[in-house]
Amino acid sequence: MQLIIATPSPFARKVRIALREKGLHYEEVVSNPWRADALAPAHNPLAKVPVLLLDDGRTLYESAVIVDYLEALGAPPRLIPPDPAEAIAARQIDALAMGICDAVVLLVLEGQRRAEARSAEWIARQRAKVEAGLRALSEALDRRDWFVGDGLTLADIAAGCALAYLDLRLPDVDWRGRYPDLVAHSAKLEARPSFAATFPVAQEIEPLA
Repeated sequence: MQLIIATPSPFARKVRIALREKGLHYEEVVSNPWRADALAPAHNPLAKVPVLLLDDGRTLYESAVIVDYLEALGAPPRLIPPDPAEAIAARQIDALAMGICDAVVLLVLEGQRRAEARSAEWIARQRAKVEAGLRALSEALDRRDWFVGDGLTLADIAAGCALAYLDLRLPDVDWRGRYPDLVAHSAKLEARPSFAATFPVAQEIEPLA
């Protein structure tokens, strides 16, 4: 298997962590989605990473779909709990965390525009999503060791990816000063080999008009 990634992408990182936690062999192919020679458009009509190229020639894209595929392979550990209620809870946290990342991406892109072209209303709207999402993550964790059940799940991976991405792209968001429970959880996750090996690294973004 080959996984096309961008080094800062929390969506790609989520899959990279899942692959490492399961001990599945794959090759990472780094591509900058903002460059003309980006690899994703040839495999994903949405031109987004991650993209998983399977050995049988099939292609999978979108992180949620890829994680579902990895779960279907049956390699332990299970990252989506077998209990239906817990599975929904894990997917809900995943959606929340990735939604935070979506808002961060939009803020970063808006910041690439000329100052006179930026929308203060749009920036405020996305900032509000980030703040509300962080608050909801803290409430969902509720001082427990894990978001769902008694071990690492997709929920924890997604939340950890979102928090690290915030540090990378929006360091002025003071989630560390307001949510000590998320700080402790993030530190615990980042100490895992799967997280340490996939720490996000910025890539150059082509400026917008």
